[in-house]
Amino acid sequence: MNKNVNKTNKIGIKKIGFYFIELILIIWAIVQLYPLLWLFLFSFKNNNEIFGGNILGLPHIWLWSNYITALSSGNVGRYFLNSVIVTGFTIIISSVLISTSAYAIVRMNWKYSKLVLTIFLTGLMVPIHATLLPLFVVLKNLNILNTYASLIIPYVAFALPMGIFILTGFLYSIPKELEESAFLDGCNIYKAFYYIILPLIRPALSTIAIFTYLSSWNELMFANTFVNNDNIKTLTVGILSLAGEYVTNWGPIGAGLVIATLPTILIYILLSEQVQKSLIVGAVKG
Repeated sequence: MNKNVNKTNKIGIKKIGFYFIELILIIWAIVQLYPLLWLFLFSFKNNNEIFGGNILGLPHIWLWSNYITALSSGNVGRYFLNSVIVTGFTIIISSVLISTSAYAIVRMNWKYSKLVLTIFLTGLMVPIHATLLPLFVVLKNLNILNTYASLIIPYVAFALPMGIFILTGFLYSIPKELEESAFLDGCNIYKAFYYIILPLIRPALSTIAIFTYLSSWNELMFANTFVNNDNIKTLTVGILSLAGEYVTNWGPIGAGLVIATLPTILIYILLSEQVQKSLIVGAVKG
């Protein structure tokens, strides 16, 4: 009888603990998601509501015109396209360079492979702020300021150290026998990389692409320094320029921020499983 009572008590304690943890997680989820909800509601308000005490509540009037203003007068559509171009080319170029460089370092027997890897990894210790002035001088001398290249080149350069660090660790875990058997069958090194290695390293490349996307899409310092032309400005700088010198209409700025946040949310919703798998694989293998 006492054993049954003890079992019942243990089950009851476990249920209470489970419900308590579930409640904590629900509260934590609300805390994390509320800023997104607040930003969405903020984007439909005017200055009177925002500064008149209705900063947290629902809009009295849903001003869809804020989005129209942001896309037309605020030129957010153009800024969004610029961000897509810069981020897209950054991901493509960095993925190609990272995959080929890491493969050459790990798989090819040459004298200075370890030294080259060390040089690449040294880039992890370089603060991005310390490179601002030297990069500005170099880009100015090359006459590529106010171009897409003035952003793509630094973004790719800063993506290489972390990407090579992750991918070299991943490649060390892949048996060399896979390629050796392909070489015996007459496959050259390019086909071995494309048909054998590349499919195996896709999870690691996904991890690298995610990190590169986040760092490039949200970057402000380089974009604000190297680009002054409105036709080249990215979304982060474009939204910053929506603030007026004397009066600022905050509703369209909120709309611009929602537009800037949507791609990241959509990527997570559509690719959440792949994102989680790639991060786990990258963490374990890298």
